[in-house]
Amino acid sequence: MSLPKVFITRPLPRAAVERIATRCEVTVNPEDVRLPSAQMVEACREVEGLVTSSTPVSGEVLEQAPHLRVVSAVAVGYDIIDVAACTHRGILVTNTPGVVTEATADLSFALLIAVARRLVEADRYVREGHWHHWAFGCMWGTDLVSKTLGILGFGRIGQAVARRARGFSMRILYHSVDRPTPEREQELGAQYVDREMLLREADFLSIHVPLAPDTHHLISSTELALMKPTAFLINTSRGKVVEEAALVEALQSKRIAGAGLDVFEFEPQIHPALLAMPNVVVTPHMGTATGETRLAMAMLAAENLLTALAGQRPPNLVNPEAWGK
Repeated sequence: MSLPKVFITRPLPRAAVERIATRCEVTVNPEDVRLPSAQMVEACREVEGLVTSSTPVSGEVLEQAPHLRVVSAVAVGYDIIDVAACTHRGILVTNTPGVVTEATADLSFALLIAVARRLVEADRYVREGHWHHWAFGCMWGTDLVSKTLGILGFGRIGQAVARRARGFSMRILYHSVDRPTPEREQELGAQYVDREMLLREADFLSIHVPLAPDTHHLISSTELALMKPTAFLINTSRGKVVEEAALVEALQSKRIAGAGLDVFEFEPQIHPALLAMPNVVVTPHMGTATGETRLAMAMLAAENLLTALAGQRPPNLVNPEAWGK
């Protein structure tokens, strides 16, 4: 009996590839780049399993992959996968929640601290030779202690950010479609408020929502106009949640004080104005980029894939409607 064929869209940690290879015939794209659609079509024609990491799985790819049974995303977000088309075909889609929580929360808080204390700007100031003596007025930033952190989206990552904020004695407000139990709110010291109050009260607004039709441009000029002129926006969720042109205008007009951004509306392209602003810290979509977390993601994606190919329901199934089709 032949082994199921699997294609992996980017190089993954060796342990994950070897785990898949124990039960499958594996082909790996050797380059750590996003494959064009035409190459994806060719690579997926005969496969039963597909492991994708930031490479789109479009309807065109799915149409040319008649044997495909499972798409395993090495990510929490799966907006790059045509889930509706997969569900229609009975193709299972899985993701890797849980294992990304702490690393993403760490980066969110790192961006918050970096933009509040002007760390990137200060580093550049020293490296470029501008620092000649200690000065009382040099590089004043913003305190975190006793400031209000507004968290938009209070799932695993939003709650992990709240845990970190407690260590800085911050006031924590949140708005979310799903609310934790009152006991969990009390444990995190977090108070639920409506979205308008969150925007008006936050000294730091940290975004942790998935990209979906109802969250596209969730933060636009209307929402930015409600924020304090001393407030900072932090986004490690998805770039299209924030209308980038509106954010640029808000920063240029000093409607808000600054931003820390790991994701961008048209990434890898970034609005040139953001790159020119010293009060904006940018990172290359690296929320989960630690060795430990990326390995955990790859191993979980491997287990999701193997479970599905074995005819069992995978633990992180995105489209349960496809199960049993």
